[in-house]
Amino acid sequence: MDAVNDADAARPTGNRLYPRVTSFRARRGAISPTRQDAWDRLWPEIGRDVADEPLDADTWFGRKAPVIVEIGCGTGTATAAMAQAEPQFNLIGIEVYRPGLAQLVQRIERENIPNIRLLRSDAVDVLENMVAPGSLTGVRVFFPDPWPKARHHKRRLLQPETVKLIADRLMPGGVLHVATDHADYAEWIAEVGAGEPQLIGLNETTGGRSEDWKETAPIGFERPITKFENKGLRAGSAIQEFIWGKIES
Repeated sequence: MDAVNDADAARPTGNRLYPRVTSFRARRGAISPTRQDAWDRLWPEIGRDVADEPLDADTWFGRKAPVIVEIGCGTGTATAAMAQAEPQFNLIGIEVYRPGLAQLVQRIERENIPNIRLLRSDAVDVLENMVAPGSLTGVRVFFPDPWPKARHHKRRLLQPETVKLIADRLMPGGVLHVATDHADYAEWIAEVGAGEPQLIGLNETTGGRSEDWKETAPIGFERPITKFENKGLRAGSAIQEFIWGKIES
């Protein structure tokens, strides 16, 4: 099992940006011996835990390239597909679930994907303490936990303060792309995004026209469809996509 170490246990559940109940639940799960072997070989090179030191992406990747952050990369099926389809970008996945990260690490090694790096942490902590303002070309948040009960809404990742933080970390013209299959959370996301003055809608869901922007936006608007998502679509789930751009001053 993935034991929680003393440092994890001592880390506060709130955040230095604003008081909140943590948006994630650190789950435990078994890691197979082959995935553990891949983790031991590769994690020191491509993975890190959150720290209070600025992230030097150019040095970490060994090249200078636009950086996209994916919040909540899970087991990395979409992450790997996007990295392979977009070799011109440096992609950083943020996730707290170690078995999911181990699955992605194994795939990165097996398929020799050079442009992915991984951070095991709460995304808000990473954005606040490791990412410089105006340094990201894109931020992707695909299917965040909806915390459907009203008493848990404060645990949702996409609070006004978090969207403001994301917008601050985006470069002028940078893109925030969110997807959800939860109708209530979609309404919440639409309201929060519309209330952030640094952002402008780039697709129909956000009040823009994707045809006007997709050719000139710094990242693509396409998103790989995973087996899990296909299962939801067959069951009748409706996927809503939100794409915003940071206003260029």
